[in-house]
Order: sequence, then structure tokens, then C-alpha cells
Amino acid sequence: MNDFSVRLDMPTEHMQKIFGMQDVYVKKMERDFGVVIVDRNGSITITGREDMVRKAENVLRELAAYSGRGNEIEEQSVDYAIYLGKEQKEEALTEMDSDCLCHTVNGKPIKPKTLGQKAYVDAIRDNMIVFGLGPAGTGKTYLAMAMAITAFKNDEVGRIILTRPAIEAGEKLGFLPGDLQSKVDPYLRPLYDALYQIMGADSFAKNMEKGLIEVAPLAYMRGRTLDNAYIILDEAQNTTPAQMKMFLTRIGFGSKVVVTGDNSQKDLPAGTKSGLDIAARVLKGIDDIAFCNLTSKDVVRHPLVQKIVQAYENYEAREERSRQREKEKPGRRYGRRG
Repeated sequence: MNDFSVRLDMPTEHMQKIFGMQDVYVKKMERDFGVVIVDRNGSITITGREDMVRKAENVLRELAAYSGRGNEIEEQSVDYAIYLGKEQKEEALTEMDSDCLCHTVNGKPIKPKTLGQKAYVDAIRDNMIVFGLGPAGTGKTYLAMAMAITAFKNDEVGRIILTRPAIEAGEKLGFLPGDLQSKVDPYLRPLYDALYQIMGADSFAKNMEKGLIEVAPLAYMRGRTLDNAYIILDEAQNTTPAQMKMFLTRIGFGSKVVVTGDNSQKDLPAGTKSGLDIAARVLKGIDDIAFCNLTSKDVVRHPLVQKIVQAYENYEAREERSRQREKEKPGRRYGRRG
């Protein structure tokens, strides 16, 4: 079969971004699609098998349009554009890019970057309670925070409440000096970081003083009714079933709730059931409650993080299969007779 070629004209500034430093991005496309991509006098020529050439062409066109809307071309955006190209969903990149949630204090737009993130954001818009489940780096907390701040600025809610269980991540920290607030602050630091980046330190401090933004450990939620608020429960895999029930029954009129968690990173004592696991079984199918499962494909941190998450998922799947085989071995269930 003869090689098939197409020529693609593209503005030089976009071409430079898409090719990447020392052509690193375009080499990635060549490897993944099995084509040859050459820049000749301001035109791009793609050569290879026709179906692969067409896919590579569509990816390059989508990335050029993405760059033309003022976006930076990063390794994660190229990797995901290639993935969409293989799935023949290139137009999804444009759909996601058009959904700007808000801007950071530095003016950077916050948008969903994967199909999973887009589904998560849409679920938050359409439901009163949303569970965002998935591994580290999928934007569960950050996107929920962006939605909360946008709703607060648009006067859709009167306050923002951010909470998480105060539990150590697999190690005992011992005695922490200071007052109660300084003792719980280390557990809530990730929430503060997102607030500073999106809202700005000054605006956050002013609203915090007025009581319009509250960052507190989950234990502080008991006995309260939370009306007209945007409530985010982070690290929900570390709640007990009783804590999760207590939290969900605090919700009042005019409120929106997002619960985020990663079942692969539990810090509960051995043998303790997770409130997130129980909630997923108990609440499925109830109207106005949605469950969104993000995967390693939705990781938007450094590409190496995606590979790490995928490697752990593969390892845990192998371990689970091995445990199942052990259970099914003859004589295991009832033991051997002596």
C-alpha cells in the first residue's frame, strides 16, 4: 500500500506551540499514530497509512484551534488530544475548552480538561449532591472549589463551607502546638491552597472574617443545619459511616454539596469501614444525587502522575485477581481433614 499524504497550513505561532521544544510533541504524535509529520515552508505534511494520517490531521487541527483561543499547549493537552483522536472524539476538546468555570486571581481560566471532568462539572450543575470519586490529580477538589466560588460570586449561595476529616495520612504527627485552629490547619491546607489560587488571599481573608467562608474539620458539622451554602466535603474516604450520615443530614434548603474522595488512599484504622463506600451503595439511584467516577485518564498533573496512578491500578487489579483465585482453590473454604 502506498503512503498517503495530506498538507495542512497553520499559522507559525500555533505551529511552534504544537510542535513543542525540540519537536517533542509532534514526535509523540508520530509514534502514537505511526505517521511522519514534516514542517515545510510553513506547511505541515503528514504521511502514512490513510486512516492514521486523517486522525493525526484532525488532532493537529483541534490543537491549532485550541491554541488559537489563547490556550497554552502543554504535554497533558497533547496527550489527551491524541487519546481523543484515537477514540475519534477530537471535537470534544473544543467542547471542553468552551466551558470556562471562572478565572484564578492571576487571570488564568479554569476549565475541565478531560471528558470525565466535563461530566463531573455538568453533574454538579444539575444535581444537589454530587460524589466525585477518583485518584489523585483528577481535579475533584479544585473543580468543586471553582464551582463553589463562582456560585458565591454570582449570589447563588450565601456562603461556602469546606470541610474534611482531621485524620493523619498513615503516620502519627504527635502533639501539635498552638490553639485549636492552628492544630487543625495542617489537615485543611489543601483547601486553603485552592482558595488562595482562585479567590486571592485578601478576598479570602475578608470573607473568612465575615463568616461567609468557613474551613473546618468535619467534627464541627455535628448539630448544624446548613442552608443556602455551597458545601464541599474533601477526603471523604476517611469518614466513618456515622460521620458521612451525620454530614449528609446537615444539608438544608438552597444548598449544594460536593463530596470528593479516593478509595485507594484510605487512612482509616484497619478494619474500619469507609463512609464513602457505604454511601455509594446506599444512595445510588436517588434523584438529585449523582456519582462521578474519574479515572487515570482524567489526571491533569504531570504526565508521570498519570502513569503512576495507572501502574497502581494495574497492580491492585492483579492483587484482587490473585486473592479471588486463592479463595476459589479446593480445600480453602472448609480446610483439609486430618
